[in-house]
Amino acid sequence: MKTQFKGKKDSFAACQELLVNNKSHTYFRLDSVQDQLGAIKHLPRSLKVLLENLLRWEDGDTVTKDDIQAVVDWQKERRSSREIQYRPARVLMQDFTGVPAVVDLAAMRDAVVKAGVDASKINPLAPVDLVIDHSVMVDEFASPEAFAANVEKEMQRNKERYEFLRWGQKAFENFRVVPPGTGICHQVNLEFLGQVVWLNEVDDEALIYPDTLVGTDSHTTMINGLGILGWGVGGIEAEAAMLGQPVSMLIPEVVGFKFEGSLNEGVTATDLVLTVTEMLRAEGVVGKFVEFYGPGLAQLPLADRATIANMAPEYGATCGFFPVDDETLRYMQLSGRPAEVIARVEAYTKAQGLWHDPEVEPNFTATLSLDLSTVKPSLAGPKRPQDRVLLPELKNAFEELLALQLTPASNATANLENEGGSTDLPAVEFSMGGETHSITHGDVVIAAITSCTNTSNPSVMMAAGLLAKKAVEKGLLSKPWVKTSLAPGSKVVTDYLAAAGLMEPLEKLGFYLTGYGCTTCIGNSGPLPEPVADAIVEGNLTVSAVLSGNRNFEGRIHSLVQANWLASPPLVVAFALAGSTAVNLEAEPLAVVDGKPVFLADIWPTNKEIAEAVASVTRDMYQTRYADVFSGDDSWKALATTESDTYDWQPSSTYVRNPPYFDAIDKPIPPAQDIQGAKALAVFGDSITTDHISPAGTIKADSPAGLYLQENDVHPSDFNSYGSRRGNHEVMMRGTFANIRIKNQMLDGKEGGYGVYQPTGDVLSIYDVAQRYDQDDTDLIVLAGKEYGTGSSRDWAAKGTQLLGVKAVIAESFERIHRSNLVGFGVLPLQFAEGDSIESLGLTGTETFAIKGLAELQPQKSITVEATKDGGDSVTFIATCRIDTQNELEYYRSGGILHYVLRQLLGTDSEK
Repeated sequence: MKTQFKGKKDSFAACQELLVNNKSHTYFRLDSVQDQLGAIKHLPRSLKVLLENLLRWEDGDTVTKDDIQAVVDWQKERRSSREIQYRPARVLMQDFTGVPAVVDLAAMRDAVVKAGVDASKINPLAPVDLVIDHSVMVDEFASPEAFAANVEKEMQRNKERYEFLRWGQKAFENFRVVPPGTGICHQVNLEFLGQVVWLNEVDDEALIYPDTLVGTDSHTTMINGLGILGWGVGGIEAEAAMLGQPVSMLIPEVVGFKFEGSLNEGVTATDLVLTVTEMLRAEGVVGKFVEFYGPGLAQLPLADRATIANMAPEYGATCGFFPVDDETLRYMQLSGRPAEVIARVEAYTKAQGLWHDPEVEPNFTATLSLDLSTVKPSLAGPKRPQDRVLLPELKNAFEELLALQLTPASNATANLENEGGSTDLPAVEFSMGGETHSITHGDVVIAAITSCTNTSNPSVMMAAGLLAKKAVEKGLLSKPWVKTSLAPGSKVVTDYLAAAGLMEPLEKLGFYLTGYGCTTCIGNSGPLPEPVADAIVEGNLTVSAVLSGNRNFEGRIHSLVQANWLASPPLVVAFALAGSTAVNLEAEPLAVVDGKPVFLADIWPTNKEIAEAVASVTRDMYQTRYADVFSGDDSWKALATTESDTYDWQPSSTYVRNPPYFDAIDKPIPPAQDIQGAKALAVFGDSITTDHISPAGTIKADSPAGLYLQENDVHPSDFNSYGSRRGNHEVMMRGTFANIRIKNQMLDGKEGGYGVYQPTGDVLSIYDVAQRYDQDDTDLIVLAGKEYGTGSSRDWAAKGTQLLGVKAVIAESFERIHRSNLVGFGVLPLQFAEGDSIESLGLTGTETFAIKGLAELQPQKSITVEATKDGGDSVTFIATCRIDTQNELEYYRSGGILHYVLRQLLGTDSEK
């Protein structure tokens, strides 16, 4: 039959017709494989989406009949070593990763024009949506003017970046930009962009298939709650997907997570997700799909599912997939999706076996189960999202943290009693607003309702508003040293809070609207009031932030805040009232008003009250807010832009610079050579995150990046953040490994981005050390422990590493996205053999390293590494090449995935 896939293979006669609302649609029927390949009824639904993708793209080359067979055969062992080429329907970006992605596309256009090729050859082939959501900062707070003031500062700081994105919006086809002040990309995706079943109309033919995507943020997985398969990739991979390159992947293991029962009174979706995160992290699901199922799904609203799916990076999975059911359709109707889209989703998912049937239990690699009634109120922290703490145990958890941090020599030493007795904490007085206050260890200095994780969920947002209302009625106030903020993921949130009469009580407690964006969760918490900051420094205090986010890594939230706790929005409000995390809120009062103690239980809303408030959320709110979502406000429309196919780079810009990646792209690929005479730039321990490798937050004035900006006439008050400067490689390479909390083990625990230039023993910034080695023409490596690269899908963690001259990273294990990003930018990831580590091999980082066998490099091949000490003794060990697929090997040999695309286009992919 006629199809836009004419010319491709259809070995299983899968291309058929499906009637929806009396209209014929072309689709690739999954059941068509059963006669030849075997039953697929019990194949996990997430793998059915992959199977459909292969059926639709079968061409005998990138996708073969054997690939399709391998997905069906997966059920035999419930795992596979088969590599497949997967093509998502679309790409989602946020501006932190979106700006450098568009910079790369612009630089690629320059490269092809230089080679005499039309600039339009570099153009997205898949639809791309970029949502500007990561750049608003909480400078102003706790006032009616906070939102307008923060938006004005955002536009001033980011004018160059936004003008650049406006150019890209016009220059590239298939590229849409959601302007700033609209919401968070994941929430906009959930509420508006996601279609569940995609419709592609070409030549009067309507082809339908699953809505799938990759995103340049690890929390892209939030869309899994809507039954859409998507996950985070690095900006490098996303750009390749835009340019028509398939995502090369192994058919994953799929862990089933069964829900039973229902949540008890007083337990929130946030409590549930922290429990799920803890369980799955303990199970070990890195690189695996997680698929949720079971009778308990019927008790989980769509927003609760999205909250759980959002946290997939925190439990380590590639995705956290929920199947489509009646609740999916109900949410689509509520959020304003057209009736014909909803009908298409129902008809297609039922025809394809993608609809959730509680009676059909898929074949999973492994399974876990959770009785929802066992979930209890919790927080997570102080440094990792998977470290769950029950609410009544928080006080003890903080005291244990404090006992580890304080030393007898400290001026602010607490008298911590061994048998769980009282804690005599130092108090530092300060004056603010004409009054004198004091703070101590454990006090909350930031309370932020922020992040896509929870602000997408009406139940927890309404719970926060109701708790605030009851608190105001009891005469409670937030403590004066707490920086309060409300940064929802979409404008719909403030609409329904206002409709329920809950904005006013939140504002009375200081939770005024500060912006629609990621803010505190991404590190854009803004400055603390100066008297509070001074008191923290004076007393060397370990203070806390409580936020409704998904990330709480060291140094991420604020440089002065060492303990960061993830919590539900109502608990964020509660801790603003209490003013401290060194408290048991189940046993101790939030405050004493008129001589009477007020406890958390006195103001906690009932499930009935929350449900009644949630009922005020209407379809009209979504339709109104998303009616003209791509237009932006007057300040966005007023941004200057050009109509040119190539970008007019401004030499004076400190935000957007033409990067050097493709300078030699017109020359053949040099032959592969072993790495010889390499030195260690740094030696790291376990759980080094992409926040450690490439910070997103504050730029210090005395850091290499800060000095560079000042040399270019940028005052420290105008530094903005590392995240906002990602379009400038000069800033970002200087910021690589510049996190204030990172510890290079070559320097005996010294904190900050420092290294040692071994020929002289000079201790310098890691950037300056790398420059010294570059002058010597010395290659560099990095040594690390387990879970290297955990965190956001940050392409600059790979780009900066490469620009510093690092040729290889040798670690005990890698986070999925960062490993792929390293390969995608030409850095070799090597994994210590099982049982080997930096410590077991006696490595100190002072050795000279040789990495052998690169000319015969193959995916997952064993590689010999020789480390020679100063005295001539050497240690030889075997490491596994973590280039996992043949496609990745081609990318690596080309210098990276973007280099591969350009070389294929220009014909410079081999020696002449």
